[in-house]
Amino acid sequence: MSSRWGVLILVSLLDGTHRFSELRRRMGGVSEKMLAQSLKALVEDGFVRRVSYPVVPPFVEYSLTPMGHEIAQRVAALKDWIETNLDRVLDSRRRHEEAVAG
Repeated sequence: MSSRWGVLILVSLLDGTHRFSELRRRMGGVSEKMLAQSLKALVEDGFVRRVSYPVVPPFVEYSLTPMGHEIAQRVAALKDWIETNLDRVLDSRRRHEEAVAG
C-alpha cells in the first residue's frame, strides 16, 4: 500500500472492478511486472480482491475489499490535496533552493 503503484491502484479501483489490462492502461508507465507485484501485495494485505474466472483466455478481475475501500478513500483525499496544492509546494521548494544557493 505504501508504494507509488499501490496507491495508484487503490485510487483506480475506487470507481469499481477492473481487469489487469484496464488497470495498466489507467496507470500509464507501470510495467506489467510491477503492476503484477503491486496487485499481489495488495491482495495479500487484504486491500484488493482478485477473482479469476476459469475460461480461455484467462479472465481476472480486481476490486477493493471493504478495508481497501477505506484506505483508498483516504489516499484519494491526499491525492486531491496534492493536486490542489502542488503549485504551493513547488513554490516553497523553489524558495528554499534559492535561499540555500544564495
